[in-house]
Amino acid sequence: MKRWFGNIAALALSALVMAGLFELACRTVINTGTQYHLEMWKYAVALKRISVNPEIGHEHVPGGHARLMNTDVAINSHGLREREIAPAKPEGTTRILMLGDSITFGWGVEQSEALPAQLERDFKAAGKDNVEVINSGVGNYNTAMEVAYFLEHGAKFQPDIVVLNYFINDAEPTPTYSEVPWYARHSYAYAVLGGAWDGFKRRFEGAQDWRSYYAGLYGNGAQGWAKAQTNIAKLAAYCREHNIRLVMTNIPELRELKDYPFMDVQAKLQSVAEEDGIEYVDLLPAVQAEDPKTLWVTVPDPHPDALAQSLMAQYLADYFISHPAQGL
Repeated sequence: MKRWFGNIAALALSALVMAGLFELACRTVINTGTQYHLEMWKYAVALKRISVNPEIGHEHVPGGHARLMNTDVAINSHGLREREIAPAKPEGTTRILMLGDSITFGWGVEQSEALPAQLERDFKAAGKDNVEVINSGVGNYNTAMEVAYFLEHGAKFQPDIVVLNYFINDAEPTPTYSEVPWYARHSYAYAVLGGAWDGFKRRFEGAQDWRSYYAGLYGNGAQGWAKAQTNIAKLAAYCREHNIRLVMTNIPELRELKDYPFMDVQAKLQSVAEEDGIEYVDLLPAVQAEDPKTLWVTVPDPHPDALAQSLMAQYLADYFISHPAQGL
């Protein structure tokens, strides 16, 4: 009996040591600063919290700071990846509030290289020093969450213009959130194994590829797309009522550009914009001539890098300058 207990104890101790060594390897060797799943996990753990409003879902932790994808990410007192900005708009300022997800947030690039910051610089380079652009992007938001955020929080910044940056996965349903267990928040090994398991399922269990997945978000009866349309209309109505100029951009998926595979989705989005009386700007022409891989944060992660953000910002600035209204 003593030998049996001794064997069990030895196995348990060995398992514990192996787990500890694997955790250490995940924190050192595997933790290069560019592992997508691991970095997204760090983002969720360090900078996000569950919102009291289920329509918003999650939000940034005010005053949070982390290093993600080898870039510094600082969240201001309003929960934005921005400099400190007073809600009250300075006299003579034209304020643009940009709604969006991780692309607007600037995943994988410095805050100064994200679309909103580059757009503001482009305005200043064109002699429009009175334009202030606010980045309210939050990673993993969809359109419904962005609109809910704006109606509860974003409107207090008194924008003259709202830019709704739309990406093809913004028709995903809003997740249901619950508190995660301690180990899921603190174990690097948990995040690494979760990413590996996701990759395994995609490769060997017949999971949809990215083209099929995105196309499926817009099929008949797709609830996420229906909710996105409802919220776009809600945002348009609010902006009309409050004399706010509303512009919707379509940010392209960067893996295939020359023969873009989602022109049908673009057509649906443009049709929705026209029905709701929203200005629509397709940003595909801003990047279509480029080699896609030169526009990615990393080769496995096709989030727009600083170059892609710059090209889209300049294209959007040119649109506003050529379509002046409300201070521009």
